[in-house]
Amino acid sequence: MNEEEKMHMGRPYDATDIELITKLNATKDLIWEYNNIRPSLREKRTSLIKKLFGKTGKKFLIIQPFYCDYGSNIEIGDNFISNFGFTVLDEAKVRIGNHAFIGPNVSIYTACHPINPEERNKQIEWAEPVTIGDNVWIGGSTTICPGVTIGNNVVIGAGSIVVKDIPDNSVAVGNPAHIVKMI
Repeated sequence: MNEEEKMHMGRPYDATDIELITKLNATKDLIWEYNNIRPSLREKRTSLIKKLFGKTGKKFLIIQPFYCDYGSNIEIGDNFISNFGFTVLDEAKVRIGNHAFIGPNVSIYTACHPINPEERNKQIEWAEPVTIGDNVWIGGSTTICPGVTIGNNVVIGAGSIVVKDIPDNSVAVGNPAHIVKMI
């Protein structure tokens, strides 16, 4: 089993593997290109994101700048919008449903690192997927941590840190994010 296969299975893998670094650099080149396309050239931007992402819905808008690690592990549904500064560390799958709105400077992380410094210094990591349902609004400057599932019809308040699952039809805010209201 190679390091990429381990990564996709959620197993510990060597983050310095040359094949992974090569893929990261290829993605970074595409991201650089995307972030330097004139905003008015929407068709060109859409075409590049379709090339980069694992799956896209029928209609989407990703306002520049945008950042990710691999891109191929990102899946977005129909009518997706992300504001500027959207960052996705997609070592594992990141699935986002239909009618999702992502505020500015939102980050989604799937990469995990050992707490023990000696283990961490070996550059071994693993990844846990993130799933976001349909009709979700993620407020600006929110961070979504590895392994989290956010249900359908959810609002996450600006500046929240989501460290655990959020059920359908709820509003969650804070650090750590907690439910303050059911919809």
